[in-house]
Amino acid sequence: MNNVAQIKQMSELSKSVEVHLGRQGRLVIPAALRRLLGFEEGDKLVAREEAGRLVLEKPEAIKQQLKARFAQVPTNRSLVNELIAERRQAAKKEASE
Repeated sequence: MNNVAQIKQMSELSKSVEVHLGRQGRLVIPAALRRLLGFEEGDKLVAREEAGRLVLEKPEAIKQQLKARFAQVPTNRSLVNELIAERRQAAKKEASE
């Protein structure tokens, strides 16, 4: 597909796409939207609720987002050790109450 066709397709999709909820909660994602999102037959998607909306994402996209989110953490800092320390403090506080 050439760039002009992709731009036209994106502008058509940005308006909105109506889908119908079928039997057993099945949704059909229109072909143009699947192509735009890079979804292919057989892909596994993660479904989640976010602020009252349904979000579908490929697991690879989620991994990339997480990597980007934590890329700024210095290599000499251990988030695991910080979490363990916080949990130990909370446990001490609970035990003393």
